[in-house]
Amino acid sequence: MDQRFYDLMEANPVIAAVKDMEGLAACCEREEIKIVFVLFGDICNISSIVKRIKDAGKISMVHIDLITGLSGKEVAVDFIKENTRADGIISTKPALIKRARELSLYTTLRVFVLDSMAFENIEKQMSVARPDVIEILPGLMPKVIKRVCKLVRVPVIAGGLISDKEDVMAALSAGAISVSTTNPKVWLM
Repeated sequence: MDQRFYDLMEANPVIAAVKDMEGLAACCEREEIKIVFVLFGDICNISSIVKRIKDAGKISMVHIDLITGLSGKEVAVDFIKENTRADGIISTKPALIKRARELSLYTTLRVFVLDSMAFENIEKQMSVARPDVIEILPGLMPKVIKRVCKLVRVPVIAGGLISDKEDVMAALSAGAISVSTTNPKVWLM
């Protein structure tokens, strides 16, 4: 992993995840926000969304699975690389993460840990994808975060349902390097 990306996550443990233009505007105004997860957009506006983030001096990570008009194929990663200034991608698909690494983009593998089968599948996904970081959802499970941190050799981000300082502190205490949230009140903590 690029040391700058890691250092930014460690120094700024709350990552702004934006799901609409209002959230985008709010996070771009906040100097303390260094990394932005883009959870919305389409093939027509994703380059302008990323440009706005980059112009604000922030790292832009596009959740490629959520961009309307892009397929779940590796060519979607090529599209993001060639048509935006995005620093990296987020995806639940190991093949897309693998392709992004080949293109020298930062990578976040998003995993929903909903049951023991999902937990057991993490090692397999990690060996295929080899992401820079893994984001586990929901992020309100300190025991699971601890287990994942012991299982994987990359930094762990806790995301989903993070709503207050207690949630942030529990995730960080369990071993997560940072949390991602769409809640602007949490961004300011």
